[in-house]
Amino acid sequence: MPDRERRRHPDLEHENAGTLIVVVGPSGVGKDSLIAVARRHFRDDPDIRFVQRVITRPADSGGEDHRPASMDAFTKAKSAGDFAIDWEAHGLRYGVPISILADLRSGATLVVNGSRSALPQFEERFAKLVVVNVTARPDALAARLAARGRETAAEIEARLNRTTEPPPSGAHVVTINNSGALEAGAQKLIDLIGRLAHQTA
Repeated sequence: MPDRERRRHPDLEHENAGTLIVVVGPSGVGKDSLIAVARRHFRDDPDIRFVQRVITRPADSGGEDHRPASMDAFTKAKSAGDFAIDWEAHGLRYGVPISILADLRSGATLVVNGSRSALPQFEERFAKLVVVNVTARPDALAARLAARGRETAAEIEARLNRTTEPPPSGAHVVTINNSGALEAGAQKLIDLIGRLAHQTA
């Protein structure tokens, strides 16, 4: 997508534009689970929408509900301007559909599973942005990573080392500690989404 299209859209700075909520956090912190619970909670609310990402991994690979794409298809989609934001992490490519711009212009509140590495892109492009930084204790992270069985011990250690990175800054950041029961963390996310959607409305 041309750089001029990547810049912040003036109409998304309008007071009636919707809020984009970007959920970030290290692997194993439980982002997918928190978002899944919140999605079910708001499934009948047309003004709160959960963004389905395009990811270069199979549809049956587990985790979040996403639109699978091959590397070649992803590259073509990016060249065609199909993504508002895209990034690469752990050998995979992630794309946020350009359709979110129309949703935000309509005043909807959107929730997207993001990445700390992509936050500068989000902050540059979207005026009404809230970052949800999900955290958990190192022992909880290690146990969850081991339980899902996707990584080797060395890969788990590398992912845990990433948790020492500084928390997001430069935007409205809300931290949710998800070390305990899923229901507790999910309720915090649900309360936040509901409050922001009410403010937007």
